[in-house]
Amino acid sequence: MTTFDEVLESVEEYPVREVAIAVAQDPTVIEAAVEAKKRNIARCVLVGNETEIRGLAESSGLALDGLHVIDQKDPIHAVARAVQLVHAGEADILMKGYIHTDDFLRGVLNKEYGLRTGSIMSHVFIAEIREQEKLLFITDGAMNIMPDLEQKAAILLNAVHLARLFGVMNPKVAVLAAVELVNPAMQATVDAACLAKMSERSQYVPHCTVDGPLAMDNAVSVIAAKHKKIAGPVAGLADILLVPSIEAGNMLVKSLVYLGHHRLMGILLGARAPVVLTSRSDTMESKLLSIAGAVLMVNVARELRLKVGKVHY
Repeated sequence: MTTFDEVLESVEEYPVREVAIAVAQDPTVIEAAVEAKKRNIARCVLVGNETEIRGLAESSGLALDGLHVIDQKDPIHAVARAVQLVHAGEADILMKGYIHTDDFLRGVLNKEYGLRTGSIMSHVFIAEIREQEKLLFITDGAMNIMPDLEQKAAILLNAVHLARLFGVMNPKVAVLAAVELVNPAMQATVDAACLAKMSERSQYVPHCTVDGPLAMDNAVSVIAAKHKKIAGPVAGLADILLVPSIEAGNMLVKSLVYLGHHRLMGILLGARAPVVLTSRSDTMESKLLSIAGAVLMVNVARELRLKVGKVHY
């Protein structure tokens, strides 16, 4: 798949999935839910302040036919209720509505009813780069604040899994830093070199090609890579960008959206079920596309292995 239109066409042939939306009193969230039902992609359960939800739907001219509304006025309790629906198997997908990400994630990580699996949870933004006719996967700009080497390896593997669902079977991963040379004073460059060497040693399953450190320009531009005399199978051709910190990922993605006007999905991986995690300011289209991306993930077995930190004789 190289465009989001292909993704939408694909999931329209999938079984209709149930999506529990936490704190659904937002016009773009409600419109995305209505559009998902109209396209036969998903049925949404709107958990939140029912009076506000129905008022917003009416003022936007949206009919809530076929959508279930659960009245829970307190946002934290609304998150808990939505997470519990997924935990109990009454919904296939969890979605963040109009609530701060940290408050939402506390519900996802709740030890009693949350969606922990024991694996690392990480977030992937997917940007549609029409000029290059490809989808670009960016991780992690929303979940892990400052991951260490081992966490980066697991985050990388989550992104590889997602890329494969979108048809990128041997993704090229660029581990980003500010420079292309390993500098012991810059931990991001050291981590990048280690992750690249792990790829050479076939420590990731399924296979992917990892290189770094690479700066943003020579990760995505063949011209820039050639001008800087940077060779390798990933230079200028990256499918996945692994960023050094949450700030770097967040700023990169919002630049793509607000300055580059690229369409975007946002999905959390590593939980018991797919989680749609977008910004409150994202458009209806971005939220609809993210639902479609989550539908792709439902019931897909993870065949992922990573050897790190162990000695084999």
